[in-house]
Amino acid sequence: MGIQYYEEQRIYKLDTPHTSYVMAAVDKENFLGHVYYGEKLEDYNLGYLLRTDEAPFVPSSNNRERCSFMDSFPAEYAGHGLGDYRDGCISVRSKGGYSGINLTVVSHDIYGGKKKLDGLPATFGTEEDCATLDIHCEDAVLGIKATLTYTVFEDVDAITRSIKVTNASEDEIYLTKVLSACLDMDNKEFDHITLHGSWARERRIQRQPVGYGKYGVSSLRGEPGHQEHPFMALATKGATEDVGEVYAMNLVYSGNFLAQEEMSQFDSVRMVIGIYPEDFCWKLNPQESFQAPEAVLVYSAQGIGGMTRTFHDLYRKHLIRSPYRNKKRPILINNWEATYFDFDTEKLLQIAAQASQLGIEMLVMDDGWFGKREDDNSGLGDWH
Repeated sequence: MGIQYYEEQRIYKLDTPHTSYVMAAVDKENFLGHVYYGEKLEDYNLGYLLRTDEAPFVPSSNNRERCSFMDSFPAEYAGHGLGDYRDGCISVRSKGGYSGINLTVVSHDIYGGKKKLDGLPATFGTEEDCATLDIHCEDAVLGIKATLTYTVFEDVDAITRSIKVTNASEDEIYLTKVLSACLDMDNKEFDHITLHGSWARERRIQRQPVGYGKYGVSSLRGEPGHQEHPFMALATKGATEDVGEVYAMNLVYSGNFLAQEEMSQFDSVRMVIGIYPEDFCWKLNPQESFQAPEAVLVYSAQGIGGMTRTFHDLYRKHLIRSPYRNKKRPILINNWEATYFDFDTEKLLQIAAQASQLGIEMLVMDDGWFGKREDDNSGLGDWH
């Protein structure tokens, strides 16, 4: 199984065929920290990378500097309003107006396979294909419980993440932000790579150096689209299609989204992705839960090309359910360029007859088949 927990060190180690992802719970309060993500390692005892034995130290030994600890700690899933002044992953509004939240580790489960996400698209896999880690966290003051879910695959170097938040208190509470994934790392002279465009010029690649402050891409259109794409990558300086390190996130979701990186005063970089917080407010009554969408994380030591091939492999094998996933799809012909709005049964039959002789298997009637649709200014909404 690609997931191990080392109880004495309180370390979680997730392994794909060629990468490792390491987390650790620290201090008496069980803060969950991000330790390592990169090429596969045999060693697991990497807690020293969190540098908690250096100033400002952990709160149990230096509580006066709690805010300094929170603001520099590489959080696995960052909270809000309690000393970490970088953008976090989750925020709330309680009945009393309280907005601070910090999730700490309570327990965990490790099992083979992957559960479905209620009401959401997600990758899939059997017990032979993948393993899953559920880390159960809580904010005891608010009565909020959350499960951070990680899945690693046996045949592809990708890790999926999501979070489910439950109101375990006796009062209603409002979620005002619930992102799906967070990655805190030291800056490696990163460039950020994002995808932009418009109709007929989609997915134009933009690459810029990471600087201090925040940079993000987002959509408030109710969907991703030509303009912005729910994807962000951090590439080391000079990384090409074939060499260099790349860390990437993609959100499996078709609504409003935010993908953002932020470099702090300590030269650490936080990359997050999830539902766009603007206009988001979800009421949770007691015992109700909210499931956030799934994010996919990919690390490549073989440049941008290695990253894109990993995404392609994951989605072909573990997201697409079509019977044509691994074979050629039927060939179709679309009548639009041949007839535009001006067609009738006779014209369509002529197109179909010629197409059939060429081995084309399907005819698609495009714009103009419904209502009185003779141009772009009529017909829409006139059909049932």
